[in-house]
Amino acid sequence: MRNLFVVVLIALTPFAKAQSIFSTQFESQAEVTVFVVDYESQADLLVHKEKYSSQAKGNEGLWYFVDYSSQADNKVFFVSYASQADVKIFFVKYESKAGWKNNELKHLFY
Repeated sequence: MRNLFVVVLIALTPFAKAQSIFSTQFESQAEVTVFVVDYESQADLLVHKEKYSSQAKGNEGLWYFVDYSSQADNKVFFVSYASQADVKIFFVKYESKAGWKNNELKHLFY
């Protein structure tokens, strides 16, 4: 049974994405459009900016911004208006506060 668990874990590893993010210069280059809201209560996703790529794990709002699009798991474009966005985010101060408030949009970052 333990061996089966290890095999399944190894098989699923390529599908487990960290949240390394690249902010594109143009909307057409992005996979997801994002708007930063003023208040936590308005957000679909609470995001914490990580200092190191190893800290960005899963799809739980722990983002590490990379310098090149080829390094990114997801490419985002920050829009000027909430109505233009696929996802509304709010940057939180503490890692423990990060996470989805609207799980229906979670698929956008897989």
